Amino acid sequence: MAVDRAGSVPGRKSGKSTHKTKNGKGPGREWHEKPFPLAVLDLARIRDRMREENLHDTYVFGGEATRRAVAEGRLPWHRTYDGSGYAADDVDMGRAWTRFDRNQNLEDIEPKFGMFDPSPRDVSEALLKRETFQPAEIVNVLAAAWIQFENHDWFFHGESPADHPMEVPLSDSDPWTDRPMCVRRTMPDPTQTGLDHPSTFINTRTHWWDGSQIYGVSEEQNRAMRTGEHGKMIVDDFGRLPLESDPGLGGIERTGFNENWWVGLSLLHTLFVKEHNAICDMLARKYRRWGDERLFQTARLVNAALMAKIHTVEWTPAVLPNRVTRFAMNCNWYGALGKTVREKFGRVSRNEAVSGIPGSPSDHHAAAYSLTEEFVTSYRLHPLIPDEFRIRSHRDGSLISETGFMELQGNGTRDATDLYGADNILYSFATSHPGAITLHNHPDALRDLAKVNGEHVDLGTIDVLRDRERLVPRYNDFRRMVGKAPVERFADLSPNARWVEEMREVYDDRIEAVDAMVGMYAEQPPEGFGFSDTAFRVFVLMASRRLKSDRFFTDDYRPEVYTPEGMRWIEDNSMSTILCRHHPRLAPHLDGVNNVFAPWPKYDRGS
Repeated sequence: MAVDRAGSVPGRKSGKSTHKTKNGKGPGREWHEKPFPLAVLDLARIRDRMREENLHDTYVFGGEATRRAVAEGRLPWHRTYDGSGYAADDVDMGRAWTRFDRNQNLEDIEPKFGMFDPSPRDVSEALLKRETFQPAEIVNVLAAAWIQFENHDWFFHGESPADHPMEVPLSDSDPWTDRPMCVRRTMPDPTQTGLDHPSTFINTRTHWWDGSQIYGVSEEQNRAMRTGEHGKMIVDDFGRLPLESDPGLGGIERTGFNENWWVGLSLLHTLFVKEHNAICDMLARKYRRWGDERLFQTARLVNAALMAKIHTVEWTPAVLPNRVTRFAMNCNWYGALGKTVREKFGRVSRNEAVSGIPGSPSDHHAAAYSLTEEFVTSYRLHPLIPDEFRIRSHRDGSLISETGFMELQGNGTRDATDLYGADNILYSFATSHPGAITLHNHPDALRDLAKVNGEHVDLGTIDVLRDRERLVPRYNDFRRMVGKAPVERFADLSPNARWVEEMREVYDDRIEAVDAMVGMYAEQPPEGFGFSDTAFRVFVLMASRRLKSDRFFTDDYRPEVYTPEGMRWIEDNSMSTILCRHHPRLAPHLDGVNNVFAPWPKYDRGS
């Protein structure tokens, strides 16, 4: 089943909402159904409302947690290894090993249904299992690899030891070979001291948009990945990252975050380590007296900002190629006056709406900055991963090999990259489609995955189970949380009659029991969207928040911190220029490509 250019699965065509408005008085138009100016204003109002109503600090629950101030307000001029020291009155805000916050009101956090009601494995089998590959034709596989690359910068919960797992109920007819199905629990919050409040969980990454997926979250980890000279990170003579020293991880590279490793991640981690080194070379030519640490820290600032810019003005518009969202994302970076005015005149106002968030005053709005559990849920995008890949030559488009995802991941990652060549893999990804974010499209490989540590898992089951374990609201409560009317009938979840009946059966005709992820996958997306409006509401809030709360994107986004050369590097570069710099043989393919994450033209040689 293909996905049309608007990003929708056939049978789920965009149309006006039939849901009741929030006050229950009858049908109303959603923001994306309105004329452009009204839609833009509505989207701004949604974000402003959520900034006031959907940011909740879990540290009010107490426990052994620190909130330290900095003596005399002295703050480091660079991003710290562990993410501390971003605000004078709260040095631990956003630091690694601090809590996730919530978009849901804290008093509403409660399990309305049991952990296994219904069995998450039944949900995976009946609703997530890929029947035929449903492609998302608006984007390419680079877009799928990119969002995993970014997710690994933002969040990771960690896992408990395997000796006290959750045991997932299986039906007698379930083909799963291991009985019971055991799933590790999320790592508990070590700062919790009482049981009179909902569970909280820890982010083992920094909460900041700081490139920690390549730089790590401690000085010790970071130093092991650096040359110790000229600010640079280690790349071997063949342009590859070093391998992990653990023999059990023989094909996996050493980097800030290498869990769930596969070729897509390897290529992007390597690309941005090389970009870091290129920035170091540029800075060293201008600032000849600078030592290793200053070159490193300044290059990291520039590289992290470049990643954030790419995600904001390139990746997001590719996945949401809608006129309103494209304008909104460009406003986040450049402001309503646009890129041309920003580049020619610089900031003309401190107001973020006029000249963009970078360089505007920092503001945490209703709560100290942190990522949220509901934000994690909105980024459950495993359907993007194909099960099968065709590797083609970037020179003439000829077919080199057909291979499965399993051959491109884990300890096979390095061998696959060496066998096919990075240029050929990047070209193949750029000219292929990922999966659509919808029901019945979870990859078979991830629903029957043998991990490097020997565990056998179904990531479809785990996706559902994690939201329940972390008390993320089910779909209708999630909609209420973000200001959308609840769905009253299963028939309103999707225009696909078969999917409706499958959901009705799995959830025993209880609309309130539908899991958030399932509802989002079933939901008809707005025109030009690759995912649901319910998930997008969280993005509207958090995409701005990751910039607005970070002083290195606000008060300290200035030449005195980044250097004038660093600021120009950020503004002058894009995903296209980075690929051309480090993979020059791909440059001819990028002629006329407006967005690297949209499908590139390919040689017409048949299949």
